[in-house]
Amino acid sequence: MDGVVQAWVTGWVVSRGAAPPEREPWGFTVDVGQLAQVSRHVFEALGDDVDEELVRKVAGGVTGAGVWLKVFQDPAVMGGRLGGGWWVDPEPGYLMTVPPAGAEGGRTQVPEGYRKRVWSAGGVTGVLVAAPDGSLAARGQTAPTGATAVFDQIETAPAQRRLGLGSVVMRTLQAAAAAAGADTGVLGTPAGRALYESVGWHVEAPLTSAKFVGPDSG
Repeated sequence: MDGVVQAWVTGWVVSRGAAPPEREPWGFTVDVGQLAQVSRHVFEALGDDVDEELVRKVAGGVTGAGVWLKVFQDPAVMGGRLGGGWWVDPEPGYLMTVPPAGAEGGRTQVPEGYRKRVWSAGGVTGVLVAAPDGSLAARGQTAPTGATAVFDQIETAPAQRRLGLGSVVMRTLQAAAAAAGADTGVLGTPAGRALYESVGWHVEAPLTSAKFVGPDSG
């Protein structure tokens, strides 16, 4: 899909309330403004098109803790190649896409005793599923930005897994994105590939997430 990385970045900043992305020769810089994530550099190339020397050059210019890199290549390839001070998540993430209309006909009702709430604010639609005792069971949100919609912060509480709640959240969000006029959903995820594939998503590229923790981190 052409422009998938730009679509992901554009929707992600809306979802998270981050600063508008700055265009770079190699991709995008996003200022997030959090202690754990001050900013992130997102490379636009996918898979075998990733220029590892360019990634190392950008990584070598980072000196402040809390800066992240998002590179669409497997951690087995990128891990250990960023230089000192970088923590690289060993688990591969994925950049994934779906036609939101594919949610039609899927289950969007929660089990008896559970409660689902859907709301929209600031261009973001959120879904909350509460357990019978009122605790968080599952959640997620989507930010439609024209023809694409980014899906973000999808999670299911460990004690509530294998009940189909993640699928309910995803299908509800896909239906909301389709109703908003989006014809493609995009997400970048560190986990949950099996869940997303079960509701129609497919992988565009692997994803490496790396965080600069300082040259003396060991």
